[in-house]
Amino acid sequence: MIPTLRDKNPSSFNDIPEATSYEAGYLVTKNAGWRNVRPVIDAEKCKGCLQCYLYCPDGTISKDSSNGKVKIDYDFCKGCGICKKICKFEAITMEAEK
Repeated sequence: MIPTLRDKNPSSFNDIPEATSYEAGYLVTKNAGWRNVRPVIDAEKCKGCLQCYLYCPDGTISKDSSNGKVKIDYDFCKGCGICKKICKFEAITMEAEK
């Protein structure tokens, strides 16, 4: 068997799932207030590539149907910062929790 390389530029993004987050009621443990920082998305810089959505370990990022960008469910976000590190466009910043 000869390994093959995948096309680095897929012709369509139809294979990307709609969301990693479950419907309300599946994630039951809300953030208990221990988060120090939280991710904030700059809508101007966000290109809607959904890399942050794919890498979020808690599934708290989903696609906003109104503008094609992403949104974060802060009730369940732990503030790990993976989304900020993976964003190529620097559209996500980590801000101190208020």
